Amino acid sequence: MDLVSCILIYVFTFVLIQALRSFYGRSSGGNHRLPPGPLPFPVIGNLLELGDKPHKSLTKLAKTFGPIMSLRLGQVTTVVVSSADMAKGVLLTHDQFLSDRTVPDAIKAVNHHDYSLPFLPVSPRWRSLRKLCNNQLFGHKVLDASQHLRRRKVQQLIQEVEQSSVTGEAVDIGKVAFKTTLNLLSNTIFSVDLVRSAGTVGEFRETVAGIMKEVGAPNMADYFPVLKKLDPQGVKIAPLFILAGS
Repeated sequence: MDLVSCILIYVFTFVLIQALRSFYGRSSGGNHRLPPGPLPFPVIGNLLELGDKPHKSLTKLAKTFGPIMSLRLGQVTTVVVSSADMAKGVLLTHDQFLSDRTVPDAIKAVNHHDYSLPFLPVSPRWRSLRKLCNNQLFGHKVLDASQHLRRRKVQQLIQEVEQSSVTGEAVDIGKVAFKTTLNLLSNTIFSVDLVRSAGTVGEFRETVAGIMKEVGAPNMADYFPVLKKLDPQGVKIAPLFILAGS
């Protein structure tokens, strides 16, 4: 037996033992306080029940187990909310207690989870950034004051489309809309246009799309935390290559 086969067998055995320990350890106590949900399989939990269209699978499960249910996704216990009243309770009434979120392992590639508002836990830094956004970016007075900026960017978008119509050039609506949105954000924050040429827009768009694809792809390490150090799918490396290539 070669070295690679030995390593694979060792890793598989280790993961299996850890998953079984987690499954039976959690099943023996503490689950009486969880919402109802489908019976999980050993090791994989309810992963197979999500299928290739998770939103439809969750809707179907909610009809059986109610608007709040628990699922075991690998080694991770997850509570799913699927009604407006429950969502209001989670996102509004009890937001201070439930605002933390699981950070995908791919986000940790360049430590975005330590500085990005959506991924920070409730802390003084999170409160400071939230207050800054509310006061400087999303407040009613700020939005009213920047209305002229949004109008100007929309006018530039229309002018660009009209110019392409005159010259008979095909218009990539996705690209020009991305350019308008990106420049609107950069003007709001830095008071300058971030991109001007079509080539630069394409580079930014490809970079953003590549990062979103890697971050949004299913990652086994998110469902089996024992695999995080191994990073079997290379999700921590892929975003770095995308950023380096841009």
